[in-house]
Amino acid sequence: MSAAVRRAWPGAKADLLAAAPGWAVARVLVLGALAVAHFLVDNLHVKDPAVTAQVHQGLFAWDAGFYRGIAQHGYGFGTIPHDAVRFFPLLPLAARGLGTVLAGRADVAVLLIVEPAALVLGALVHRLVLVEGMDEATARRAAWCIALFPSAFVLVLGYAEAPAMALAVATFLALRTRRWWWAAAFGVLAALSRPLGVLLAVPALVEVGRAVLAARGSTTRRAPAAVGAWLAAVAGPPVGLAMFLVWSWRRYGDLFLPLRIQTASTHRGQAVDPVSALLHEARGILHGQHVGSALHVPWAIAFVLLAAVSWRRWPASYGAFASAVLLVALTSKNLDSLERYALGAFPLVLAIATLTSDDRLERAWLTLSAAAMEGYALLAFLNAYVP
Repeated sequence: MSAAVRRAWPGAKADLLAAAPGWAVARVLVLGALAVAHFLVDNLHVKDPAVTAQVHQGLFAWDAGFYRGIAQHGYGFGTIPHDAVRFFPLLPLAARGLGTVLAGRADVAVLLIVEPAALVLGALVHRLVLVEGMDEATARRAAWCIALFPSAFVLVLGYAEAPAMALAVATFLALRTRRWWWAAAFGVLAALSRPLGVLLAVPALVEVGRAVLAARGSTTRRAPAAVGAWLAAVAGPPVGLAMFLVWSWRRYGDLFLPLRIQTASTHRGQAVDPVSALLHEARGILHGQHVGSALHVPWAIAFVLLAAVSWRRWPASYGAFASAVLLVALTSKNLDSLERYALGAFPLVLAIATLTSDDRLERAWLTLSAAAMEGYALLAFLNAYVP
Protein backbone atom coordinates (compact mmCIF):
# COMPACT_ATOMS: atom_id res chain seq x y z
CA MET A 1 0.00 0.00 0.00
CA SER A 2 1.45 3.37 -1.04
CA ALA A 3 2.01 6.19 1.41
CA ALA A 4 -0.75 8.25 -0.24
CA VAL A 5 -3.26 5.43 0.13
CA ARG A 6 -2.26 4.89 3.77
CA ARG A 7 -2.85 8.57 4.48
CA ALA A 8 -6.22 8.64 2.70
CA TRP A 9 -7.58 5.35 4.01
CA PRO A 10 -8.69 6.45 7.53
CA GLY A 11 -10.83 9.22 6.06
CA ALA A 12 -12.22 7.00 3.30
CA LYS A 13 -13.02 4.29 5.84
CA ALA A 14 -14.89 6.80 8.01
CA ASP A 15 -16.86 7.96 4.95
CA LEU A 16 -17.81 4.41 3.99
CA LEU A 17 -18.85 3.54 7.55
CA ALA A 18 -21.05 6.67 7.65
CA ALA A 19 -22.72 5.71 4.35
CA ALA A 20 -23.14 1.98 5.03
CA PRO A 21 -26.20 2.03 7.37
CA GLY A 22 -28.39 4.05 5.00
CA TRP A 23 -27.18 2.01 2.04
CA ALA A 24 -28.14 -1.24 3.80
CA VAL A 25 -31.55 0.03 4.97
CA ALA A 26 -32.41 1.21 1.45
CA ARG A 27 -31.80 -2.25 0.03
CA VAL A 28 -33.90 -3.92 2.71
CA LEU A 29 -36.78 -1.52 1.98
CA VAL A 30 -36.67 -1.90 -1.80
CA LEU A 31 -36.36 -5.67 -1.69
CA GLY A 32 -39.26 -5.67 0.76
CA ALA A 33 -41.33 -3.62 -1.69
CA LEU A 34 -40.46 -6.10 -4.45
CA ALA A 35 -41.56 -9.00 -2.22
CA VAL A 36 -44.89 -7.25 -1.50
CA ALA A 37 -45.40 -6.61 -5.23
CA HIS A 38 -44.84 -10.29 -5.98
CA PHE A 39 -47.28 -11.26 -3.23
CA LEU A 40 -49.99 -8.93 -4.56
CA VAL A 41 -49.58 -10.05 -8.16
CA ASP A 42 -49.48 -13.74 -7.31
CA ASN A 43 -52.35 -13.75 -4.80
CA LEU A 44 -54.66 -11.26 -6.49
CA HIS A 45 -54.14 -13.01 -9.84
CA VAL A 46 -53.33 -9.77 -11.62
CA LYS A 47 -53.77 -10.23 -15.37
CA ASP A 48 -52.39 -6.89 -16.59
CA PRO A 49 -49.28 -7.89 -18.59
CA ALA A 50 -47.60 -4.53 -17.93
CA VAL A 51 -47.83 -5.06 -14.17
CA THR A 52 -46.66 -8.65 -14.24
CA ALA A 53 -43.79 -7.73 -16.54
CA GLN A 54 -42.45 -5.05 -14.18
CA VAL A 55 -42.75 -7.29 -11.13
CA HIS A 56 -40.94 -10.18 -12.77
CA GLN A 57 -38.19 -7.90 -14.01
CA GLY A 58 -37.37 -7.18 -10.36
CA LEU A 59 -34.24 -5.04 -10.02
CA PHE A 60 -34.22 -4.69 -13.82
CA ALA A 61 -37.66 -3.07 -14.06
CA TRP A 62 -38.20 -0.01 -16.24
CA ASP A 63 -34.97 1.57 -17.58
CA ALA A 64 -32.78 -0.97 -15.80
CA GLY A 65 -33.87 -3.55 -18.35
CA PHE A 66 -32.47 -1.35 -21.12
CA TYR A 67 -29.07 -1.05 -19.43
CA ARG A 68 -28.96 -4.83 -19.02
CA GLY A 69 -30.08 -5.36 -22.62
CA ILE A 70 -27.50 -2.95 -24.05
CA ALA A 71 -24.77 -4.61 -21.98
CA GLN A 72 -25.80 -8.01 -23.34
CA HIS A 73 -26.69 -7.20 -26.95
CA GLY A 74 -25.42 -3.70 -27.76
CA TYR A 75 -27.48 -0.74 -28.97
CA GLY A 76 -29.44 -2.92 -31.37
CA PHE A 77 -31.34 -4.17 -28.32
CA GLY A 78 -35.12 -3.60 -28.25
CA THR A 79 -38.07 -3.89 -30.58
CA ILE A 80 -38.27 -0.17 -31.47
CA PRO A 81 -35.45 0.89 -33.82
CA HIS A 82 -32.75 3.00 -32.11
CA ASP A 83 -34.84 3.40 -28.91
CA ALA A 84 -31.97 2.16 -26.74
CA VAL A 85 -29.67 4.94 -27.98
CA ARG A 86 -31.24 7.35 -25.49
CA PHE A 87 -29.38 5.47 -22.72
CA PHE A 88 -25.84 6.72 -22.28
CA PRO A 89 -22.99 4.22 -22.58
CA LEU A 90 -20.79 4.21 -19.48
CA LEU A 91 -22.76 1.73 -17.35
CA PRO A 92 -23.61 -0.77 -20.12
CA LEU A 93 -20.07 -0.64 -21.50
CA ALA A 94 -18.58 -1.23 -18.05
CA ALA A 95 -21.07 -4.06 -17.44
CA ARG A 96 -20.27 -5.60 -20.81
CA GLY A 97 -16.57 -5.58 -19.96
CA LEU A 98 -17.10 -7.00 -16.48
CA GLY A 99 -19.54 -9.54 -17.86
CA THR A 100 -16.76 -11.12 -19.94
CA VAL A 101 -15.17 -12.42 -16.72
CA LEU A 102 -18.57 -13.50 -15.34
CA ALA A 103 -19.38 -16.02 -18.06
CA GLY A 104 -21.35 -13.40 -19.99
CA ARG A 105 -23.63 -12.50 -17.07
CA ALA A 106 -24.06 -8.84 -17.91
CA ASP A 107 -27.05 -8.64 -15.57
CA VAL A 108 -24.89 -9.65 -12.61
CA ALA A 109 -22.23 -7.23 -13.82
CA VAL A 110 -24.69 -4.32 -13.82
CA LEU A 111 -25.58 -4.95 -10.18
CA LEU A 112 -21.93 -5.47 -9.23
CA ILE A 113 -21.29 -1.95 -10.53
CA VAL A 114 -24.44 -0.20 -9.33
CA GLU A 115 -24.63 -1.45 -5.74
CA PRO A 116 -21.06 -0.52 -4.72
CA ALA A 117 -21.42 2.76 -6.62
CA ALA A 118 -24.39 3.66 -4.40
CA LEU A 119 -22.27 3.03 -1.30
CA VAL A 120 -19.45 5.14 -2.75
CA LEU A 121 -21.99 7.87 -3.51
CA GLY A 122 -23.00 8.06 0.15
CA ALA A 123 -19.34 8.09 1.21
CA LEU A 124 -18.51 10.89 -1.23
CA VAL A 125 -21.50 12.95 -0.03
CA HIS A 126 -20.25 12.51 3.55
CA ARG A 127 -16.77 13.68 2.53
CA LEU A 128 -18.08 16.62 0.48
CA VAL A 129 -20.11 17.99 3.39
CA LEU A 130 -17.03 17.81 5.63
CA VAL A 131 -14.91 19.52 2.97
CA GLU A 132 -17.45 22.36 2.98
CA GLY A 133 -16.67 22.89 6.67
CA MET A 134 -19.86 21.45 8.13
CA ASP A 135 -19.94 19.18 11.16
CA GLU A 136 -19.96 15.40 11.31
CA ALA A 137 -23.67 15.28 12.22
CA THR A 138 -24.62 17.14 9.03
CA ALA A 139 -22.33 14.93 6.93
CA ARG A 140 -23.81 11.77 8.43
CA ARG A 141 -27.35 13.08 7.93
CA ALA A 142 -26.59 13.94 4.29
CA ALA A 143 -25.42 10.36 3.67
CA TRP A 144 -28.67 9.04 5.14
CA CYS A 145 -30.75 11.51 3.15
CA ILE A 146 -29.16 10.56 -0.16
CA ALA A 147 -29.78 6.86 0.54
CA LEU A 148 -33.41 7.24 1.67
CA PHE A 149 -34.66 10.05 -0.56
CA PRO A 150 -38.12 9.06 -1.87
CA SER A 151 -36.87 8.41 -5.41
CA ALA A 152 -33.58 6.83 -4.25
CA PHE A 153 -34.97 3.34 -4.79
CA VAL A 154 -33.50 3.70 -8.30
CA LEU A 155 -30.07 3.50 -6.65
CA VAL A 156 -30.95 -0.11 -5.79
CA LEU A 157 -32.21 -0.98 -9.28
CA GLY A 158 -29.95 -1.49 -12.26
CA TYR A 159 -30.11 2.19 -13.20
CA ALA A 160 -27.15 4.41 -14.08
CA GLU A 161 -28.05 6.90 -11.34
CA ALA A 162 -25.68 5.50 -8.70
CA PRO A 163 -22.46 5.70 -10.76
CA ALA A 164 -23.58 8.93 -12.45
CA MET A 165 -24.30 10.64 -9.12
CA ALA A 166 -21.08 9.33 -7.57
CA LEU A 167 -19.17 10.87 -10.48
CA ALA A 168 -21.11 14.15 -10.10
CA VAL A 169 -20.25 14.40 -6.40
CA ALA A 170 -16.63 13.49 -7.19
CA THR A 171 -16.62 16.34 -9.73
CA PHE A 172 -17.82 18.76 -7.05
CA LEU A 173 -15.16 17.52 -4.64
CA ALA A 174 -12.49 18.12 -7.27
CA LEU A 175 -13.87 21.56 -8.16
CA ARG A 176 -14.16 22.71 -4.56
CA THR A 177 -10.61 21.56 -3.75
CA ARG A 178 -9.24 23.10 -6.97
CA ARG A 179 -8.17 19.80 -8.52
CA TRP A 180 -9.14 20.97 -11.99
CA TRP A 181 -7.85 18.05 -14.06
CA TRP A 182 -9.61 15.55 -11.80
CA ALA A 183 -12.78 17.61 -12.20
CA ALA A 184 -12.37 17.40 -15.97
CA ALA A 185 -11.92 13.62 -15.89
CA PHE A 186 -14.89 13.03 -13.59
CA GLY A 187 -16.97 15.44 -15.68
CA VAL A 188 -16.28 13.49 -18.87
CA LEU A 189 -17.32 10.22 -17.22
CA ALA A 190 -20.42 11.75 -15.63
CA ALA A 191 -21.58 13.07 -19.02
CA LEU A 192 -21.05 9.60 -20.51
CA SER A 193 -23.28 8.17 -17.76
CA ARG A 194 -26.41 10.31 -17.99
CA PRO A 195 -27.55 13.16 -20.28
CA LEU A 196 -27.80 15.59 -17.36
CA GLY A 197 -24.12 15.02 -16.62
CA VAL A 198 -23.30 17.74 -19.16
CA LEU A 199 -24.82 20.26 -16.75
CA LEU A 200 -21.79 19.83 -14.48
CA ALA A 201 -20.23 22.41 -16.78
CA VAL A 202 -22.39 24.99 -14.95
CA PRO A 203 -20.84 24.56 -11.47
CA ALA A 204 -17.44 24.15 -13.12
CA LEU A 205 -17.89 27.54 -14.76
CA VAL A 206 -18.90 29.06 -11.42
CA GLU A 207 -15.87 27.63 -9.60
CA VAL A 208 -13.46 28.57 -12.38
CA GLY A 209 -14.93 32.06 -12.37
CA ARG A 210 -14.21 32.31 -8.64
CA ALA A 211 -10.66 31.09 -9.22
CA VAL A 212 -10.12 33.64 -11.99
CA LEU A 213 -11.36 36.48 -9.77
CA ALA A 214 -9.08 35.32 -6.96
CA ALA A 215 -6.13 35.16 -9.36
CA ARG A 216 -6.78 38.69 -10.55
CA GLY A 217 -6.45 39.93 -7.01
CA SER A 218 -3.17 38.09 -6.58
CA THR A 219 0.26 39.43 -7.45
CA THR A 220 1.36 35.97 -8.58
CA ARG A 221 1.43 35.55 -12.33
CA ARG A 222 -0.85 32.85 -13.71
CA ALA A 223 0.92 29.98 -15.44
CA PRO A 224 -0.47 28.82 -18.81
CA ALA A 225 -0.96 25.40 -17.25
CA ALA A 226 -3.42 26.88 -14.76
CA VAL A 227 -5.49 28.41 -17.55
CA GLY A 228 -5.48 25.09 -19.39
CA ALA A 229 -6.68 23.28 -16.25
CA TRP A 230 -9.52 25.79 -15.81
CA LEU A 231 -10.63 25.32 -19.40
CA ALA A 232 -10.45 21.53 -19.06
CA ALA A 233 -12.63 21.56 -15.94
CA VAL A 234 -15.37 23.47 -17.75
CA ALA A 235 -15.01 21.55 -21.01
CA GLY A 236 -14.96 18.07 -19.46
CA PRO A 237 -18.75 17.46 -19.32
CA PRO A 238 -19.43 18.83 -22.84
CA VAL A 239 -16.57 16.69 -24.16
CA GLY A 240 -18.14 13.59 -22.59
CA LEU A 241 -21.48 14.37 -24.25
CA ALA A 242 -19.78 15.13 -27.57
CA MET A 243 -18.01 11.75 -27.53
CA PHE A 244 -21.32 9.89 -27.42
CA LEU A 245 -22.95 12.17 -29.99
CA VAL A 246 -20.05 11.71 -32.42
CA TRP A 247 -20.34 7.94 -31.97
CA SER A 248 -24.07 8.25 -32.77
CA TRP A 249 -23.26 10.22 -35.92
CA ARG A 250 -20.71 7.67 -37.08
CA ARG A 251 -22.98 4.69 -36.25
CA TYR A 252 -26.41 6.01 -37.30
CA GLY A 253 -25.65 9.12 -39.35
CA ASP A 254 -27.51 11.26 -36.81
CA LEU A 255 -25.46 13.40 -34.43
CA PHE A 256 -28.32 14.25 -32.09
CA LEU A 257 -30.19 10.94 -32.18
CA PRO A 258 -29.64 10.16 -28.43
CA LEU A 259 -31.16 13.52 -27.50
CA ARG A 260 -33.84 13.63 -30.19
CA ILE A 261 -35.34 10.30 -29.14
CA GLN A 262 -36.08 11.83 -25.74
CA THR A 263 -38.42 14.37 -27.34
CA ALA A 264 -40.80 11.65 -28.52
CA SER A 265 -44.25 11.80 -26.95
CA THR A 266 -43.70 8.37 -25.39
CA HIS A 267 -40.65 9.69 -23.52
CA ARG A 268 -40.03 13.24 -22.25
CA GLY A 269 -41.86 14.97 -25.06
CA GLN A 270 -41.24 18.39 -26.55
CA ALA A 271 -39.80 21.18 -24.45
CA VAL A 272 -42.38 23.53 -22.93
CA ASP A 273 -42.34 26.23 -20.30
CA PRO A 274 -42.49 24.91 -16.69
CA VAL A 275 -45.95 26.36 -16.02
CA SER A 276 -47.42 24.52 -19.01
CA ALA A 277 -45.72 21.31 -17.91
CA LEU A 278 -47.21 21.54 -14.42
CA LEU A 279 -50.67 22.39 -15.76
CA HIS A 280 -50.46 19.39 -18.09
CA GLU A 281 -49.71 17.09 -15.15
CA ALA A 282 -52.45 18.66 -13.03
CA ARG A 283 -55.01 18.04 -15.81
CA GLY A 284 -53.73 14.47 -16.10
CA ILE A 285 -54.83 13.82 -12.53
CA LEU A 286 -58.46 14.44 -13.52
CA HIS A 287 -58.23 11.96 -16.39
CA GLY A 288 -57.07 9.02 -14.29
CA GLN A 289 -53.49 8.85 -15.51
CA HIS A 290 -50.62 7.27 -13.54
CA VAL A 291 -50.67 7.89 -9.80
CA GLY A 292 -47.30 9.55 -10.29
CA SER A 293 -48.94 12.38 -12.23
CA ALA A 294 -50.72 13.50 -9.08
CA LEU A 295 -47.42 13.66 -7.23
CA HIS A 296 -45.30 15.68 -9.64
CA VAL A 297 -46.90 19.06 -8.97
CA PRO A 298 -46.32 19.31 -5.18
CA TRP A 299 -42.88 17.80 -5.61
CA ALA A 300 -42.00 20.40 -8.24
CA ILE A 301 -42.91 23.19 -5.84
CA ALA A 302 -40.87 21.55 -3.07
CA PHE A 303 -37.86 21.19 -5.35
CA VAL A 304 -37.94 24.86 -6.32
CA LEU A 305 -37.97 25.80 -2.63
CA LEU A 306 -35.07 23.44 -1.93
CA ALA A 307 -33.12 25.02 -4.80
CA ALA A 308 -33.59 28.38 -3.08
CA VAL A 309 -32.22 26.84 0.13
CA SER A 310 -29.23 25.53 -1.85
CA TRP A 311 -28.48 29.05 -3.08
CA ARG A 312 -28.78 30.45 0.43
CA ARG A 313 -26.93 27.85 2.52
CA TRP A 314 -24.39 26.38 0.11
CA PRO A 315 -21.77 27.87 -2.25
CA ALA A 316 -23.12 29.28 -5.49
CA SER A 317 -22.02 26.31 -7.59
CA TYR A 318 -24.45 24.05 -5.70
CA GLY A 319 -27.44 26.27 -6.32
CA ALA A 320 -26.41 26.76 -9.95
CA PHE A 321 -26.24 23.01 -10.58
CA ALA A 322 -29.54 22.27 -8.81
CA SER A 323 -31.29 25.07 -10.72
CA ALA A 324 -29.90 23.93 -14.07
CA VAL A 325 -31.09 20.35 -13.53
CA LEU A 326 -34.52 21.51 -12.35
CA LEU A 327 -34.90 23.86 -15.31
CA VAL A 328 -34.24 21.02 -17.75
CA ALA A 329 -36.52 18.62 -15.82
CA LEU A 330 -39.42 21.07 -15.59
CA THR A 331 -39.36 22.11 -19.24
CA SER A 332 -40.59 18.74 -20.41
CA LYS A 333 -44.24 18.19 -21.30
CA ASN A 334 -44.02 14.80 -19.61
CA LEU A 335 -42.81 15.12 -16.01
CA ASP A 336 -42.42 11.39 -15.46
CA SER A 337 -39.17 10.71 -13.56
CA LEU A 338 -39.11 14.26 -12.16
CA GLU A 339 -38.33 12.94 -8.69
CA ARG A 340 -35.43 10.87 -10.05
CA TYR A 341 -33.99 13.88 -11.84
CA ALA A 342 -34.27 15.87 -8.61
CA LEU A 343 -32.29 13.17 -6.83
CA GLY A 344 -29.60 13.66 -9.47
CA ALA A 345 -29.60 17.35 -8.52
CA PHE A 346 -28.01 16.24 -5.25
CA PRO A 347 -27.64 19.76 -3.75
CA LEU A 348 -31.42 19.57 -3.20
CA VAL A 349 -30.81 16.61 -0.88
CA LEU A 350 -27.98 18.48 0.83
CA ALA A 351 -30.42 21.33 1.44
CA ILE A 352 -32.68 18.90 3.31
CA ALA A 353 -29.72 17.82 5.44
CA THR A 354 -29.18 21.41 6.55
CA LEU A 355 -32.89 21.98 7.23
CA THR A 356 -33.26 18.95 9.51
CA SER A 357 -30.51 19.63 12.04
CA ASP A 358 -32.94 19.26 14.93
CA ASP A 359 -32.96 15.64 16.13
CA ARG A 360 -36.74 15.38 16.00
CA LEU A 361 -36.90 16.85 12.51
CA GLU A 362 -34.17 14.49 11.36
CA ARG A 363 -35.94 11.41 12.68
CA ALA A 364 -39.28 12.58 11.27
CA TRP A 365 -37.84 13.30 7.82
CA LEU A 366 -35.87 10.07 7.55
CA THR A 367 -38.89 8.03 8.68
CA LEU A 368 -41.25 9.70 6.22
CA SER A 369 -38.69 9.65 3.43
CA ALA A 370 -37.96 5.94 3.91
CA ALA A 371 -41.68 5.16 3.91
CA ALA A 372 -42.15 7.23 0.76
CA MET A 373 -39.22 5.48 -0.91
CA GLU A 374 -40.69 2.06 -0.20
CA GLY A 375 -44.09 3.26 -1.42
CA TYR A 376 -42.65 4.65 -4.64
CA ALA A 377 -40.73 1.43 -5.19
CA LEU A 378 -43.91 -0.60 -4.73
CA LEU A 379 -45.82 1.64 -7.15
CA ALA A 380 -43.00 1.33 -9.69
CA PHE A 381 -42.95 -2.46 -9.45
CA LEU A 382 -46.75 -2.44 -9.92
CA ASN A 383 -46.45 -0.21 -13.04
CA ALA A 384 -48.30 2.67 -11.32
CA TYR A 385 -45.34 5.06 -11.16
CA VAL A 386 -42.66 5.81 -13.74
CA PRO A 387 -39.27 6.06 -12.01
